[in-house]
Amino acid sequence: MSVEAAPSKLQAPILQAASADAARCVSVTTPAPRDVWKNLIAQDADALPYQSPEWTDSACATGQFVDVSRLYEMADGRQFVLPLLARAGLPSWLNVAGSMPPSWGIGGPIGSAPLTPPVIAAMLNDLRSAGFLAVHIRPNPLHASVWQSAPFGTVMPRRAHVLDLAGGFDAVWEQRFDGRQRRVIRKAEKIVDVEFDTTGRLLPQFYALLEKSWLRWAAAQHEPEALALWRARRRDPYERFESMAATMGENWQIGLASIGGQPVASIIVLRGRNTNYSRGAMDVERIGNSGANDLLQKLAIEQSANAGHRYYHMGESGNSASLSQFKQKFGAVPYDYAEYRIERLPLTRVDKLARTAVKRLIGFKDGS
Repeated sequence: MSVEAAPSKLQAPILQAASADAARCVSVTTPAPRDVWKNLIAQDADALPYQSPEWTDSACATGQFVDVSRLYEMADGRQFVLPLLARAGLPSWLNVAGSMPPSWGIGGPIGSAPLTPPVIAAMLNDLRSAGFLAVHIRPNPLHASVWQSAPFGTVMPRRAHVLDLAGGFDAVWEQRFDGRQRRVIRKAEKIVDVEFDTTGRLLPQFYALLEKSWLRWAAAQHEPEALALWRARRRDPYERFESMAATMGENWQIGLASIGGQPVASIIVLRGRNTNYSRGAMDVERIGNSGANDLLQKLAIEQSANAGHRYYHMGESGNSASLSQFKQKFGAVPYDYAEYRIERLPLTRVDKLARTAVKRLIGFKDGS
């Protein structure tokens, strides 16, 4: 039986072992009704663009995924939507559902009230009985403390950086940006030209820079170029970004920095209640010490603050010291959180063993 995309309303199983609050989930609707989903996005001050129905539409438009999002309704009137995507064309029992899938950003629930451990427990009880081979959830890093008590079998530690925009851009610039960073940006403003676009017009320049970045990362990691390009293009085909531009509209934006008319750096940012820095690429041979990347980030942060957003999420940093240092120059703070996995089979362990074996075979080195 394949994953169904038609809405259905199910009586949620009662979680006997959890607190009384967890048992107050009275129904689950899948996929989540769009009107309710959009209403909850408007209510949840921490909501991310990745959690929007439009982002789910972007993924589904590629033909790779189907929407299996879930609306949880509590007896006291609280509502929560868990964005969830499953692979198209696979039966549930062979399917790994993700919130979100690899390389599709951050998921986790949004709601009409703050998330609590009993609500998470009720969701997990439902997901365990949903029939999927596995469910992976990578929640908002700001909610890390709420998820720590979640009864998951597999926990994958992660680290992300988030910039608090409270007080507006003037406060961010004066109080959170590193002093040396402000000087770098002022210098860049004199020699770097920047433009932003929401139509996809700058996508060819962005993708060309992205391919240069893939080759640079491959060399640093001792990965064969052909393998690196095959993996990267499979993960991020050009058509994927076209889909994002078409479905996200003005909430999907490319920034392009040029020197002397030559593109040197580019970023993609997603906007909603808050902002996600989604992708970045550059030409290291041309960018030099121009500060083009720094200027792009400064302008994106300024736009977000002026739009009234509270947080500018700068994405995963992992164990990379250089990446963490770059983000912290803007005042972003590291958040240690985790990805949580429900698995009927030890998929994560098998995948890790396979990846480790391949890396050893080709002499792959993780970036630092």
